[in-house]
Amino acid sequence: MTRRSIGIIVNGVTGRMGYRQHLVRSLLAIRESGGVALADGTTIWPEPVLVGRNETKLRELAERHGLTDWTTDLTSALARDDVEIYFDAQVTQQREKAIRQAIEAGKHIYTEKPLAEDTAAALDLARAADAAGVRTGVVQDKLFLPGLRKLKRLIDGGFFGRILSVRGEFGYWVFEGDWQPAQRPSWNYRAEDGGGIVVDMFPHWHYVLEELFGRVTAVSCVTATHVPERVDEAGRPYAATADDAAYATFELDGGVIAQINSSWAVRVYRDELVEFQVDGTEGSAIAGLRNCRVQHRAVTPKPVWNPDLPATEDFRAQWAEVPDNEDFDNGFKVQWEAYLRHVVAGEPFRWDFLAGARGVQLAELGLRSAREGGRVEVPELRS
Repeated sequence: MTRRSIGIIVNGVTGRMGYRQHLVRSLLAIRESGGVALADGTTIWPEPVLVGRNETKLRELAERHGLTDWTTDLTSALARDDVEIYFDAQVTQQREKAIRQAIEAGKHIYTEKPLAEDTAAALDLARAADAAGVRTGVVQDKLFLPGLRKLKRLIDGGFFGRILSVRGEFGYWVFEGDWQPAQRPSWNYRAEDGGGIVVDMFPHWHYVLEELFGRVTAVSCVTATHVPERVDEAGRPYAATADDAAYATFELDGGVIAQINSSWAVRVYRDELVEFQVDGTEGSAIAGLRNCRVQHRAVTPKPVWNPDLPATEDFRAQWAEVPDNEDFDNGFKVQWEAYLRHVVAGEPFRWDFLAGARGVQLAELGLRSAREGGRVEVPELRS
């Protein structure tokens, strides 16, 4: 067995996503499991190079995990011959400049979404990377989570018949930061710092809808800033200038209609923080991040609307659980493994910069719909 070491810059590793999901639960977890095995017997072994702006945090994080390779100098890290991949988990406003540096350095690039702040910039990055011959990827983690993988299995097996509609509910109450600390960083609620739930979540909804149900052809969106003032990490009140809720309808190829509510100002009364209900002519399903339940046409009950009598049916009990039928690994880790196989062995990987640009486009057009108060068509993006 041959070990193939591959140096990976992890920029933004001191942030929540960069640290928890990408370093600990992905790259370090891959090492703990023995690396990524290829068909020819080679094992890919990731060698993280931690990059960030805070030297103290970087040193403490590296020592915690027995790592020694870290720096606050991105330029010097990109100049290293033993580094092949650049990964970006910074705030969106810092991402484009760093990715351009990585393209110029000839590194393969994997990044958190959104790829850039606007469609033009995202498309330009996709074209520049293509011209440089580097292999790109954008995190689309929800596709690799158990609930949606079960949902995809149902679709591929023809369970739904003709799919009619998709209804999604996402969100939870993010505390304002006064009497309880907020669960999300304050920049998320400032438009001038790249915040907003549309920019954050519509790239997710884009790849979920496109991969599972069809291309998004039009969007109608209403946004709101339900909590106009919040308190930052230092205890200072600030004006929330970004949208904290979005209520959207997406039209898809084939006539499927998707309605998705996204909110950081909602209290949860559902089994998971995000759930999608899919209704088809032959059956329906409700999928979260981990679980999936179904009701087939043959066992669908016949409710009768009568507001004068109390409901006696236990509607939840009429749905069946979809079994796992396999072991599901961490979704971020699974996509990292696929990207590493793409870089080293050339295996297919369709979640590239162009896919990321389509997600940015949907967010941009969703915000335009909200501003203009109407339906906006989504043109097909081409490289």
